[in-house]
Amino acid sequence: MVSGHGAPLRIGVLGCGGIAMRRMLPAMARTPVVEIAAVASRDKARAEAAAERFDADAVHGYERLLARDDIAAVYVPLPPSLHAPWTARALERGKHALVEKPMVTGAQEARKLAGLAERGRLVLMESFMFLHHSQHATVTGLLTRGDIGELRGVSAEFGFPPLPSQDIRYRPELGGGSLLDAGVYTLRVTQLLLGGSLSVIGATLDMDDETGVDVAGDALLRGMSGVTSHVSFGLRHSYRSAYTLWGGTGRITLNRAFAPPPDHRPVLRIERQDHVEELTLPADDQFANIAARFVSLVKGDGNPAAERTAAVRQAELVDSVRAAALRKADPAGPGGAP
Repeated sequence: MVSGHGAPLRIGVLGCGGIAMRRMLPAMARTPVVEIAAVASRDKARAEAAAERFDADAVHGYERLLARDDIAAVYVPLPPSLHAPWTARALERGKHALVEKPMVTGAQEARKLAGLAERGRLVLMESFMFLHHSQHATVTGLLTRGDIGELRGVSAEFGFPPLPSQDIRYRPELGGGSLLDAGVYTLRVTQLLLGGSLSVIGATLDMDDETGVDVAGDALLRGMSGVTSHVSFGLRHSYRSAYTLWGGTGRITLNRAFAPPPDHRPVLRIERQDHVEELTLPADDQFANIAARFVSLVKGDGNPAAERTAAVRQAELVDSVRAAALRKADPAGPGGAP
């Protein structure tokens, strides 16, 4: 965590997306090391409304924001297909970039952005907020300590009920679909838990004929040690946000794993042959934490190369799931049951 020394990092925001307005910008506003300097939108009224809320400058158009010399970094919460082109422009302008997940829609884009950031000595960070919640350190600590014996397998699920039909998740040209929206969380937590490189053994994607996007999917991954992870995701489920570690002597399950609010106290369930234990963990603010971590990297505390490498590896894994996937038609469509 950044100590708050020096002036706050002046950040410009490219877009007024839902995650930005609901979660990230309020978190930045309560983070002393961040100053929301300007908010840009193609819609002038939206930019003005957002800027007024966060005491920032309103900018009509993204290029105008990138042209400002008083902004050192940008936060990019645009639709997924717009992340790569606008992040590239930001990096070319010498701005550090915190980019909403998925940072890109394909690995080729990720490699290009990583190259731009490396050449410009800039921070490029994919905004997987959940990685910055302390609950996951507790899980990995229990695993390292041997509380459930040798790890034998992992499962991860993230899904939620159908959204309104006009939602961008049902628009392929904007990078819609369940893999890029929900599946990426399950892939990223598998990287966290298994470490190293992962291979995709098999996958399925349920395609909606009406919209052309995947609305559900599964994948089987294998780590270098031979441990496997089964991940499931979708846009037509009852809500679930969880993962389970299955060991030789027990299991650890964490619910609300990916998007807990700042006041949520996680409950970690540990099951053994003759004993079940529930640990109530402290609340934590993963949104403020990632904002502060981004600032610390910009100020030279940490290894930006690791963030670039993780983003490229994540994009390559998404591409591998796509390449391996058996696709099947989904008769329900975005509206639910036929």
